[in-house]
This record gives sequence, C-alpha cells and structure tokens, in this order.
Amino acid sequence: MAARGILPVFLAMLLGLSGMPAQVHAAVLPDLAGTPASEAAPAPQQTIEAESGSDTDARIAQRITGIFGVLEPLAKVEVTVAQGVVTLRGKVPSTEDIDRAEQIASRVSGVVTVENRLRRDTSVESSVGALNSVSSRIAGLVKMLPLAGAALLVAAVIALFGYLLASLGMVWRRFTPNQFLAELIASAVRFVFVLGGIVVGLNMLGAGALLGAVLGGAGIIGIALGFAMRDTIENYVASILLSVRQPFRPNEWVVIDTHEGRVIRLTSRATILMTLDGNHLRIPNSSVFKAVILNYTRNPQRRFDFVLGIDADDDPTAARHLGADVLAGLDFVLDEPAPTARVEEVGDSNILIRFLGWIDQDKTDWYKARSRAIPAVKDALEQAGFAIPEPIYRLRFDPGAAPVAAGKPAATEPAAKPATPVTPLEEHVGPDDEIAEMVERERQESPDARKDLLDPGRPVE
Repeated sequence: MAARGILPVFLAMLLGLSGMPAQVHAAVLPDLAGTPASEAAPAPQQTIEAESGSDTDARIAQRITGIFGVLEPLAKVEVTVAQGVVTLRGKVPSTEDIDRAEQIASRVSGVVTVENRLRRDTSVESSVGALNSVSSRIAGLVKMLPLAGAALLVAAVIALFGYLLASLGMVWRRFTPNQFLAELIASAVRFVFVLGGIVVGLNMLGAGALLGAVLGGAGIIGIALGFAMRDTIENYVASILLSVRQPFRPNEWVVIDTHEGRVIRLTSRATILMTLDGNHLRIPNSSVFKAVILNYTRNPQRRFDFVLGIDADDDPTAARHLGADVLAGLDFVLDEPAPTARVEEVGDSNILIRFLGWIDQDKTDWYKARSRAIPAVKDALEQAGFAIPEPIYRLRFDPGAAPVAAGKPAATEPAAKPATPVTPLEEHVGPDDEIAEMVERERQESPDARKDLLDPGRPVE
C-alpha cells in the first residue's frame, strides 16, 4: 500500500520535470484505487486559446474584445476581466446576441466564469437598423422574383401538360373496361403531373429541404386519413372490382344477402336496387362485394315447391303419383324437368309430402304458379279420398286405463264442391312486368344514368 502511494508521487515529479502539460498528467496518472483518470475527472471542454502560454486578464480581455470587434452586433460590448471572471456590459440588438456573446466569452482559455450584464437595445436607432435588415431581406426577395416567376411558369406548364393528357378520355377508355376506371386513371395522371411540377419549381428555387418536409408531413397526414377513411377507401376499391367483374346485369332480379330486388345501376359508391314493392334500396359496394348474391334472372328455369300432409293411414306412394300427375297437367309447369314429389317426413298423425315443379320465368310468374299449383294438388288429393288431417292426440287418464284415441271419423265420401268460376286474374300466370318497366324508365330518365358502371357489352362473372 505504501509503495502504491509513493509511485504516483514519483511519476508526477518526473512528468513535472519533463515539462508536459497538466492534461497529460491527468491522462497518465491513475488514482490510488486503480481507476483511470478519465473516469475520475471529466474531460476538459474545447477552448479558444487567447495566446499560447499566456493566461493574464489583460490578454483575455484583449482576445474577447478582438473577437467581438469582428462581429457587428457585438462590436460595442464592453469587456472587463478580473481574476479570470469576465464581465460583459453594453447593449446588443437582440436577445440572441446576448446568449451568443456569453457563449463566445466562456470558450476563451483561462476564463473562470462570465458575468453577463448585456441588455437588449430598444432605442429608435436599433429599430431602424432592424427595419433596414427587413428591407434588405425584402430586397433579396424582390431579386428572386424573376427566378420565382420562371419556377412558377415551369410548374404550370408541367401541370397543364398533365391536364391535357388526362383529358384524352378516349385513350383511357380504350385501355380500361369502364368509364369509372378511365376517370380514376385520368385523376391519377393529373395528380402526378401537378406534384411533379411543384417538385421541379421548388428545386429551381433551391427549396429542396422545404419540399422534403412538406412531403413528409403529407405522408403522415395521408396515413392518418387512410385510417380515418378506411371504409370509404374500401368502398371505392370494391366499386372498381365490381365494375370489372360485372356480377349482374341491369334489371336482373337478385338477392344480395337479405336484400331482394331488381338492379337499377351500379355507381362508384353503391348498388341501387328497386325492391319488389317499388322502393329504392342502396347497398354499399363494399357489402355487395363480400355478400352472397342470388340471381333469379340468369337461369329462366326455376323450381317451386310446397308441402302437403295426408293421413298416416293413407298410401303416400299413391298420393305422390297423383300430385305429380296434377302438376304435369298444369299448362305453365314444364315437362322437362318433370314435376316430382317426395316424402318429406312421417309424423304421429300425418305424412308430409313435398311436391316440386319447374316453370319458365320468362313466361310464368313464380309466385302465381305456386299459388295455382297448391290448391290444384290439394283438391285432387281430397277428391281421391286422401284426408288432410288435423293433429291427433292420445289422452290417458290413469295408469290402468286403456288409451282413448281421438281417431279420425269413419271415411265418408267427400261432398261435391260447387264449381268455383276462375276469374281472369287467376287464369293469368304470366310474369308481372311492372317492376321491370319501372326499372327501365328509371335507367333512361335518371340524370345519373351515365354514371352506371354496368356494361351489357362486357362478359359477366
């Protein structure tokens, strides 16, 4: 321990005799615990040497005054130095100059601290000088006016060229499947050329840094708007995809999820239907694109079906054949595919039979055909002796009693029904064209007809 205490003293004496600076002493001498000097004391700040080998107050004051004399705002600052303490007095044009003077003085070698007593000059002369500075800046801007005009002219020419290129609608429609995509591409072309003109103009003015800041801010704003308008953007993307895929034609009878009606048009925001009761229905295209679409018009052949029950003791096979023959005898039911019937369920008191027939929707209304077929098959079954039963319940009053069945009454011949005259309304089973005609009038007379994205000339999906 004593040797470790004597060794640093001996090294210090050698370094002192060699004439090395004190900084080198601090760098090479470790402390008693073995810690490097760089950890024991912070490294000295960079200083401005007043003069090599001289730290006197007079020379410090001379050095600071010389520096201030070069800087016009600090030329009149009074500098005094006593024991390394620098005192600054006087007036300067701005508060920034006060801080600047203190920073310069504190960097001179040998300065212990700075006593800053500078004040801002609020005199009229100083204000006039500030006005002169402003006027000089205005003069500089005036000198830049020709360059700014040239930059503005170049940007305008580039933007004008973009507008002219975007106005070539025939060109864009030739390369795109519909008007909506053509307008979208034209808008993108205009935006790119306008942005390019702004970039070129700012580069001519030497404002590239400003352009980077503006574009960076625009990118952040764009991301925020993208999150805020996510549904709107999704809707427009769905509109583009629907216009390309063409999932249906105008005036087709469709079911989109739970919405049923005839298609009026497809716009850039929504699909417009006319419901079967004559009302307008707007469905967002984002919902249409993800929905299950049922199209009744695409295939003219459509099947109708209904269920009738016969008594549990009756012959279901005979009832099936009789019902199918009745359906085949109706003039609006197609022969191919042929009408059929199948046993759907056997219950406690009846047998359920489902009867099926096909119609041509171009000639027959589906609802009317089904309404005519149900009573025709029901009447035929009853006239053939088949009962359309009510539910049968068995009652038991005590455990030892025999069950009492509320069975069906004895079979009796069905009473002859009076012939019911068929009105012309019941004879007519053709399709109703009222809704289809309303849709056609809407498509022809509406001012939004040109905005329709449905194109009968394009193949459907």
